Amino acid sequence: MSRVITVAITGMNALPESPGPGLAVARCLREQYGDRVRIIGLGYDALDPGLYLSEFCDASHLIAYPLHGSEVLLERLSLIHQADPIDVLIPCLDAELPLMVLLAPRLSAIGIRTFLPTAEQLTRRAKDQLPELCELAEVHCPELRALTHPNFFHTCHNEGWHYPMVVKGVFYDAKVVYNAEEATTAFYKVAAEWGLPVLAQRFVAGEEYNLTAVGDGAGKLLGEVMMKKRALTSKGKAWAGISTLDENLSAAAGRLVAALNWRGPLEVEVMRDAQGEYHLIEINPRFPAWIYLSQGVGRNLPALLLELALGHPVHEFPTSVAGTFFVRYALETIVPLSTFEHLMMAGTLDFNK
Repeated sequence: MSRVITVAITGMNALPESPGPGLAVARCLREQYGDRVRIIGLGYDALDPGLYLSEFCDASHLIAYPLHGSEVLLERLSLIHQADPIDVLIPCLDAELPLMVLLAPRLSAIGIRTFLPTAEQLTRRAKDQLPELCELAEVHCPELRALTHPNFFHTCHNEGWHYPMVVKGVFYDAKVVYNAEEATTAFYKVAAEWGLPVLAQRFVAGEEYNLTAVGDGAGKLLGEVMMKKRALTSKGKAWAGISTLDENLSAAAGRLVAALNWRGPLEVEVMRDAQGEYHLIEINPRFPAWIYLSQGVGRNLPALLLELALGHPVHEFPTSVAGTFFVRYALETIVPLSTFEHLMMAGTLDFNK
C-alpha cells in the first residue's frame, strides 16, 4: 500500500464464553502491515477489552447498538469519519450485519469502503433458510423448525423428532437439550436474549469442523482455512483447535459460496458424522473469533479482505498447513481509571495523542 490505510473494526469484545472476532482481525492486520495500517477499534461497551489495547488499535470509539437503528449508527460512524477518516470498515458481529449491509452504499458515498454481502445473500444464509440453500448446493443439513412457542418440545415425538436436539437463536447461542423441560428453559432464555423465532434443529452426533474463507462475490471461495475444535467454552465456542485439510469440506463450502455468490468473509460450521459425511450447522456472515489461525497457517484472511475492499488484485495463497494448534488464554490489560472514564464520557480514545 502506497499510504497508511485506516481500517475500522467492530467486535472488540472478548467475553470468555463467546469472544468477538474484532481483536483477532486487528491482530492479523497489524502483523501483516505494521504501521502501514491505522486501526480504529469500534465497540458497543466501554468494557470491551480490545478498545484499550494500543498495540492493536491506534484509536477506539463507542458506537450505537444495532437496536437503535441504521440512522443512529450512520450518524455516529459519520462523526467518527469526520474526525478520523476511515478508508475501510470491517464489521465482525452477526447482529450488526443487516444494518451495515443496508448502510454500505451510503458509507461508500462518504468514502468508507466495505466488502459485504448483499441483503439477499445475507437472508439466504440465515439459519432458518439453510435447508433450501443446502438442497441447491447438494450439502447435507439437519432439519430445522422455526418456533414462536415451546409447545413443540412436548409433542415433537408425534412428528418424528426425538431428543437430544439443538435449540438456537437466530443470531447467536445454541444449546443441546435432552428433554422437553430443558428445551423449554432454553427456548425462553434464547428468546429473551435474541428474540423470536427460536430454532429447533435435529441433533447430529459427530465431530465439529469449521471453515473460514472470503467469497469474491462472483461465486469463488478464496483462502479457505479449516479447523477442528479441540476444547470448547460453555457456549460451544472454540477455546482450542487444530488446523486441518479436507477436500470434501472445501468442496462443500465452495458449492455453498457458489450458490450464494457470496461476497465477503464467512464461517461454515459443520458436523462430521461416523460415516464421514458433513452436515451444515450454520453459516456465519463474518470472520470467526479464531481467525488469527489464518495468519498462523500463512493465509491471512483479514489482509485478503482489506485488499479486496481496496480493489487490489487477489494474490495466490500458499497451501494451508494442517496440524497447527491454537489455544486461547485470558490476560488482564492495565489502563488508568481516567482512560476508562474518558471513553465512557467522550466515547473516544486516541492512543497517538
